[in-house]
Amino acid sequence: METYDALLAAITPATGQIRTILDPATGQAVGEAPVHTVQDLEQAIAAAAAAQPAWAALGHDARSAALLKAADAVERSTEELARLLSREQGKPLNGPNARFEVGACAAWLRAAAATPLAPETVVDDGEIRAELHYRPIGVVGAIGPWNWPMMITVWQIAPALRMGNAVVVKPSEFTPLSVLGLVHVLNQELPEGLLSVVAGGREVGEALAGHPAIGKVMFTGSTATGKAIIKSSADTVKRLTLELGGNDAGIVLPDADPKSIAEGLFWGAFINTGQTCAALKRLYVHSDIYDAVCEELTAVAAAMPMGNGLDEANVLGPLQNRQQFDIVARLVEAARDSGARILLGGNPDTDRPGYFYPATLVADIANDNPLVAEEQFGPALPIIRYSTVDEAVSMANALDVGLGASVWSSDQAAARKVAARIQAGTVWINKHGAVDPRIPFGGAKQSGYGLEFGVEGLKALGVPQVING
Repeated sequence: METYDALLAAITPATGQIRTILDPATGQAVGEAPVHTVQDLEQAIAAAAAAQPAWAALGHDARSAALLKAADAVERSTEELARLLSREQGKPLNGPNARFEVGACAAWLRAAAATPLAPETVVDDGEIRAELHYRPIGVVGAIGPWNWPMMITVWQIAPALRMGNAVVVKPSEFTPLSVLGLVHVLNQELPEGLLSVVAGGREVGEALAGHPAIGKVMFTGSTATGKAIIKSSADTVKRLTLELGGNDAGIVLPDADPKSIAEGLFWGAFINTGQTCAALKRLYVHSDIYDAVCEELTAVAAAMPMGNGLDEANVLGPLQNRQQFDIVARLVEAARDSGARILLGGNPDTDRPGYFYPATLVADIANDNPLVAEEQFGPALPIIRYSTVDEAVSMANALDVGLGASVWSSDQAAARKVAARIQAGTVWINKHGAVDPRIPFGGAKQSGYGLEFGVEGLKALGVPQVING
């Protein structure tokens, strides 16, 4: 186990171009990140291609054992990784935040190692025997976001490694240190060259997406960038898994208990200070309980402390960057100008350092308001009143995205009937955004395609081969 200072020193480049990364809570320097080039990418891909055949030849059992050792390494460095993540991304150490994210990295590594994937016998009738196998792709490119930089990187690399692939990671320019630190720890238990990070700019991402030696690209981020990756990948017919933007709807049925669901609604919307692709971003509440839900949710949100992530008392942190702060501020102002009612928040303290935007709840807002129709990706939740379930489902399905959704009710059967009508990759009942390494996860409509997690996630990192005879 390294100290925090030793971890930071290990990922600080000795030569080459560097960029200072600032803490979004304080504006102070966190560390120096390399600014890698397309030439650095070429070297990483060459090393990955050289290391991959021997890794693939080890077989599932040996690769899984290595992933379990990598999980152990993450757990040995939990506090150091969590502190680095908190300082760079802004999320607090406590709550469903930095320590939670590092713990999820270890959990997903273990799940990828433990998930069985045996050959499937698809026909065996005495005359024909056909088996379906999954072979390694080769080198996988993993392009990650800034909101959950460590956890989503593991979502990408753990199944890729388990299936016998090498991986080249391109982290967000906002959070390169977190990914560099994580991969440094993982590489304590992995063969040299198998897993590497290229922390460059847009040109590096574009080169990765179009590189002929990359057999698959996994990407989590905006729909616009996802579309660009699709175009870049076309000439080499790459396999793709894309988890793109979402604007998740939640529907509260009239039989729900406002008090009992309030905390679940809060964390569904405000986990990671709202900076989560599958967070609850627009809430539809039946008129009969609308005021009660607003009251209970406001009470929960008002009690949640926000501040510097290294303060153990806080559970909400700053927005990660100024660009996202400005988006949230613009959308809340548009709601205010339209006559919507601000129940809580809406007035950031711009005199303090950091990109802190208070937890904000907005009621009596039209469904076509920009705060509802656009993905805010921050701590501002619009609450829309509805009269009939048909109306709520229609509004929930009206957008061109469909990553997740939720239904809240005291009647599980009734909730499931409504859930089946919602156009989203995952619909949760009485919770929102809860992911599990055993359960497939992916989007509908323009929220992307391809599945992650579980057996389906492993299959997505392999090339299907049928042996017939």
